Amino acid sequence: MSDQSNTHAIEADHSGHHEHVAHIMPLPFLIGTFLALLFFTWLTVFLADQDIGEIDIFIALGIATVKSVLVATFFMHLRYDKAFNVLMLLFCLGFVALFIGISLLDSTQYQPAIESFYNATATVEP
Repeated sequence: MSDQSNTHAIEADHSGHHEHVAHIMPLPFLIGTFLALLFFTWLTVFLADQDIGEIDIFIALGIATVKSVLVATFFMHLRYDKAFNVLMLLFCLGFVALFIGISLLDSTQYQPAIESFYNATATVEP
């Protein structure tokens, strides 16, 4: 019988840990964020049909970055979270950018091999 009373005492001690309430965002604010995401999605689709030149990839990546910041900041409530979590997210994104940047630096080394293979296997249509 003492085991049962100890179990209730332990449950009573841990019951207070679940009293934290998450930050509740106002519905108009969430709808505004959603509409901004829809606008940036439309802008991405619109710009995909435009011939901007070599800068189009940077514009598309910039729009994608703005959209991901909106999602992380407001839908994932990162704005109202601890600063450490924001720091960890930025640290991880920095490493992803570093790895992609290092990979892109090497892309000019194998481009001639790809072009020669393409030219050797391309069929000429009459």
